[in-house]
Amino acid sequence: MVQKMPMVTEPAQTKLTESPLESIGSLDTKVVQSLPKMTEGCRVPVYMDIQKTFVPAEVVSIRELDGVYEFYIHYVNFNRRLDEWVTVDKMNLKELAPPSSSSTSSASSNNTQEVPVIPQPRTVPPSTTTKNTAASSDISAGNTTTFFLSDDADSLNSDLSRAATLPSLTNFPAATSATIAPTKARGNGNTHQSGAHSVTKVKNINLIHLGRYFIKPWYFSPYPEEFTTCPVVYICEFCLKYCKDLDALKRHRTKCTLIHPPGNEIYRNGTISFFEIDGRKNKTYAHNMCLLAKLFLDHKTLYYDTDPFMFYILTEFDAQGFHIVGYFSKDKESSEDYNLSCILTLPPYQKKGYGHFMIEFSYTLSKLEGKIGTPEKPLSDLGLLSYRRYWSEAILEALLKHKPKDGESDYPSLSINDLSEITAIKKEDVLAALQNLNIIRYQQGSYVLSITKDLFDNYQDKRRLRVDTKCLFWTPKIATKPANQFQTK
Repeated sequence: MVQKMPMVTEPAQTKLTESPLESIGSLDTKVVQSLPKMTEGCRVPVYMDIQKTFVPAEVVSIRELDGVYEFYIHYVNFNRRLDEWVTVDKMNLKELAPPSSSSTSSASSNNTQEVPVIPQPRTVPPSTTTKNTAASSDISAGNTTTFFLSDDADSLNSDLSRAATLPSLTNFPAATSATIAPTKARGNGNTHQSGAHSVTKVKNINLIHLGRYFIKPWYFSPYPEEFTTCPVVYICEFCLKYCKDLDALKRHRTKCTLIHPPGNEIYRNGTISFFEIDGRKNKTYAHNMCLLAKLFLDHKTLYYDTDPFMFYILTEFDAQGFHIVGYFSKDKESSEDYNLSCILTLPPYQKKGYGHFMIEFSYTLSKLEGKIGTPEKPLSDLGLLSYRRYWSEAILEALLKHKPKDGESDYPSLSINDLSEITAIKKEDVLAALQNLNIIRYQQGSYVLSITKDLFDNYQDKRRLRVDTKCLFWTPKIATKPANQFQTK
């Protein structure tokens, strides 16, 4: 019997909120005459709704609609997902600054247009003050469990020093002409293009409709140009084909018989399922998946060779079918021990534990393969937060199983390699997690892990979703080894 699930409305975070605005006077004429012309690369404070104050911003692009100029701006020191089109009434033109020399040279090469700024009455909310409440970082003292690390102190000290000098997990290399137009296309690259062409900096899709949700994209995605002028791009949630309007989607659904992603269902626990998709066998679906993912992943470079990748689609089941929640992909063969290339939880399903669930699933597959895994780096900002949390939870869970029972005074002993093998987490990631938890100490010539009872309690079984290996039906694919040309018969 099919279990029916209630229809879910669009999450509150995808809806825009408005606040009453209070008009303020126009700028002085002398000030207006001294203002530079607005060009791409100019910096000007712009009123940011979520911050309820003016924030320094950079003009990325300019367009004219029905005689009104609109400016696509990037808020300095904020994620690009918050970039948006604004009009001049949200700008503080008194502090308009011309582009820097580097921006000017870049803008001139892109035939940047200049727009004379005509100030309009600006509007600001009655109050722009914000309260900063300092979060207390004090941790109540409790019983402490100490684990002695059997690693050689000098060797471990060297590993920790090397880890401290490694580049940040989210430090993306500056883009070059090679990264903008690579000679070889890869369908699932994980490279951030911070200096990418200005065209890719501007969101080109206004809104998408996927299943039960209208979702506002965060970033640029290379959908066909004719779709960029559509108010809404309608996407079939089962095959991910994109349509220009609702009628086209309805016609498509009369022909599309899918009620789940193509491929094999390898996991089912209640209403949660995973489908395994081969990027070579299901190229159209894999391409559409990459296009959809690029709307919400800034660091993802999207091209069209999906053959080297496997895609794992997470779904929720109800009477209508298997609805896509998110996905992760991985290389079929990786010399760097990567067990995950890209990961995405769609916005309507975020903050429900699905990201951690997919990360745990990727490590579960690594354990079945008998491998130690690590995600492809660099990680996005949200990806790093998710992985740090998962690594911490997995390591503390492993330590909790080795914790001495009440009444026992012997301190357990283990090594970093032991933790790596138990959790299938790469040694470098284990060290990063231990440093992030701030539990590794140097004591009397050796390293120990000092964990308070409060820390154990905070991390014990906090994940809402856990992978049940009894519900997983998957066999590792054995990689074929090249024949030994020197082998004698």
